[in-house]
Amino acid sequence: MPKLKTLYCCQQCGHQSPRWQGRCPSCQVWNSLVEEVVEASAPSAAATEASLTAAPPTLLADVSVDEAPRMRSAIDELDRVLGGGIVPGSVVLVGGEPGIGKSTLLLNMAGALAAARQTVLYVSGEESMAQTKLRAARLGLSDAAIFLLAQTRLEAIIEAVKQVKPDVVIVDSVQVIETEALASAPGSVGQVRACAYALVQAMKASRIALFLVGHVTKDGSLAGPKVLEHLVDTVLYFEGEPTSGFRVLRSTKNRFGPTFELGVFHMTAEGLVQVTNPSELFLSDRTEAVPGCMVTVSLEGSRPMLVEVQALTSPCGIGLPRRRTTGIEFNRLSMLLAVLERRVGLHLIPQQDVFVSSLGGIQLTEPAADLAVAIAIASSLKEKPAGRRDVAIGEVGLTGEIRPVAHIAQRLHEAKRVGFTRCLVAAQRGGLARVEGLEIIPVSHVREAVAKAFD
Repeated sequence: MPKLKTLYCCQQCGHQSPRWQGRCPSCQVWNSLVEEVVEASAPSAAATEASLTAAPPTLLADVSVDEAPRMRSAIDELDRVLGGGIVPGSVVLVGGEPGIGKSTLLLNMAGALAAARQTVLYVSGEESMAQTKLRAARLGLSDAAIFLLAQTRLEAIIEAVKQVKPDVVIVDSVQVIETEALASAPGSVGQVRACAYALVQAMKASRIALFLVGHVTKDGSLAGPKVLEHLVDTVLYFEGEPTSGFRVLRSTKNRFGPTFELGVFHMTAEGLVQVTNPSELFLSDRTEAVPGCMVTVSLEGSRPMLVEVQALTSPCGIGLPRRRTTGIEFNRLSMLLAVLERRVGLHLIPQQDVFVSSLGGIQLTEPAADLAVAIAIASSLKEKPAGRRDVAIGEVGLTGEIRPVAHIAQRLHEAKRVGFTRCLVAAQRGGLARVEGLEIIPVSHVREAVAKAFD
């Protein structure tokens, strides 16, 4: 009889501890350790013999690389994020908040693959086959040749894969799958780890592409991220503001393509519609120059994208001034306010409430947006609008200097393509390459940039 052993596993990082602790010693998260019952069994004689007769090591020069052709999903934005298409035998983890559109995106992909004569098995662990059929009908996929399976048992799913022999398997979601080998509840760290590992091994042995849908925790990260991310080849996050129709698909890990690539979608009544030119879409409502607005060029993966930054300053009443951000890191805003206060002479910190937002639900994480944020705040405080066809690109240092950013030529050409005529950028040694039709204004200090923005 197998021996039962009790461990405490962290739901965030998968760390195992022989006793319960209030804080995980690995990721330092409070109240994340849950009890897991593990069956410890001795290895069989057959398993020991198989491990001793494993394949011998091979020289690197003797290894042949036969790249299989990628499967195109007919969704260009998804193929871009995946690095050019679906690799046979790859494992992709798709995470996002409930209702963001993960199932809709994957069902659209399944329909496109089925139309291209690819065999697709869609495993729904949270919805019945009738509910999946209703969603497919809303997406216009009622007659799509997609195999459906409403099942949560791991063994039954693997048996269905052997019968159907599909090219692509979609499991929605991995948190509800359970195996009979463990006595713990579905969704626990042990069940998620065991089921994901078994699925990955089964699909890679058969060269079947696997898509796993993962739940997110309250802080917005994938449940058990270190457990799942180490097992899969690609990790995709589906993001978006609840009140906005825009959805952003971002890759944070990709063994078959570039990381931090970005795909943009628009949620409509008929489903997700891919946005092939997000720069023009995000700026389509700009009609006239108003105070507190500035445009920057953010580089998401290999895609330059123009994003409008809006800022609002208001006199502070009684109490501490308020700071609110959407799409911009709060600590970055605090630093920029201090620079504007000390280096430019704008009275912001004790007197003004400051609200900053990036439109379209885009997260501006790179420092190249610093200059646009600083100019937008100064524009709102002075009630002076910058030019409607102006764009600002640059990193702001603590002394107020403007630092150059990477891939500036690619950003400038994107600004010119969309129709902007003037660009404030960091001064560089040797100068900047000229772009026909775009006036490039080099600036070395944030004070100089604020003054030239209102010329």
